[in-house]
Amino acid sequence: QVQLVESGGGLVHAGASLRLSCAASGGTFRPYAMGWFRQAPGKEREFVAFIRWNTGYTYYADSVKGRFTISRVNAKNTVYLQMNSLKPEDTAVYYCAVAPQYRSSLIRPADFGSWGQGTQVTVSS
Repeated sequence: QVQLVESGGGLVHAGASLRLSCAASGGTFRPYAMGWFRQAPGKEREFVAFIRWNTGYTYYADSVKGRFTISRVNAKNTVYLQMNSLKPEDTAVYYCAVAPQYRSSLIRPADFGSWGQGTQVTVSS
């Protein structure tokens, strides 16, 4: 069973940057993809970005495209989310998740298996 640990959240002003990390541990780690989701108070968990582990192909939600970048370092079993030009509406708990096998869709929480505990990102105006 893979364990995911996120880090890097915090409180920043609008326009600032943060980089989130998600480290995976627990056995051989060869996922199909990893993703980032976020959940604001009173709202459903929403897709942010995913990266296919072998090819590095990435895909973003429209709301973060051009501002966020997902990347991975395979040797470290770690995925990152670089967040630039942060806005107050980006405030949420951010979760990373792993899709262990092929999925035709990677934008729904149900497409992913193990989840991290989440890290809070708060952007003040």
